[in-house]
Amino acid sequence: AVVSTQSTGGTIAKSGTKSFMEALSAGADISMIGQFGVGFYSAYLVADKVEVHSKNNDDEQYIWTSSAGGSFTIHQDEDAEDVPRGTKIILYLREDMTEYLEEKKLKDIIKKHSQFIGYPIKLQVEKEREKEVSDDEAEPEEKEDDEETPKIEDVDEEKEKEKKKKKIKEKYNELEELHK
Repeated sequence: AVVSTQSTGGTIAKSGTKSFMEALSAGADISMIGQFGVGFYSAYLVADKVEVHSKNNDDEQYIWTSSAGGSFTIHQDEDAEDVPRGTKIILYLREDMTEYLEEKKLKDIIKKHSQFIGYPIKLQVEKEREKEVSDDEAEPEEKEDDEETPKIEDVDEEKEKEKKKKKIKEKYNELEELHK
């Protein structure tokens, strides 16, 4: 994977850059960027730094990192979570590009530009669900100082059944498949 990453990672942003820049100076629209093989390079329109975590079935996991400018580094990824196989790309967004952190904006972009992609695209989204809990579950009880002393309580079954139920909103993360 390191040889593959070195040979393709370093040229990935160069493949069609010259042609694209020539077309732009001749009056082409910037939306044509994908036709010149510089789709990856477009990441630098919104990001200061890009990391590509790559894993081949028969090799170790590597990270290709670049802040544009023509230089990059490659090192073995020993600390991060494993990518079982394939690629994970991390964009470090510029401060003026935070609109691309909005879920709706990302979904719109993916829907618009993924029609010819033959791989699934998933987006980690934050969702909310209502959960019914009893009042004592919703609000943690205060602990007494002397926890070792056993407590004796009369439990009235009728009162236990009468405990109020409360609905709370619980947030959780989920991978949502946007493109199959």
